[in-house]
Amino acid sequence: MTCLHKIGVLALAMTLAASSVLMAQSGTSQYKCMIQMTNYMGEKAYIAVSLVDGKGAYEKTLYVLGSDKKWYKDVKAWYKALGKKTPNISAISGASVAGGDRSVIVLEIDNSKLNKDYKLRFESAVEDKEDHAKDIEIPLTTEGLSAKSEGTGFIRYVRFSPNTGN
Repeated sequence: MTCLHKIGVLALAMTLAASSVLMAQSGTSQYKCMIQMTNYMGEKAYIAVSLVDGKGAYEKTLYVLGSDKKWYKDVKAWYKALGKKTPNISAISGASVAGGDRSVIVLEIDNSKLNKDYKLRFESAVEDKEDHAKDIEIPLTTEGLSAKSEGTGFIRYVRFSPNTGN
């Protein structure tokens, strides 16, 4: 093999390796998210889980606990961030959750956002009670997704685990 051929083979190998790394970084990963509520009295809570950038600006809705659209306006910061571009969230919504209960949801997270300047924001609202626009904000990092995160409102804490399909 000539020197020129060796260089070509090496360049091809490096290109394939780089594309494998890019493919691993692109796509999405699923995480189970367990939300434990505080023991409050009253109606069930609506919770919006959003991806926000480092400056706190809304990027994307990842999940909504609460399926009756007429109550979405009570999750004030999330609803305002949506503006007139209300997405179809039927595939990423589920039942609201009562005080003291827990809910397990699955979040699909874009791998390219992990370990960058992004956060997961959990906003909670209960009818006739105060809305908590930043009940929990978790850095979208490997460490953030492996720690127990304490809430400041209706959410007691949140824990994540990789979704292995079980």
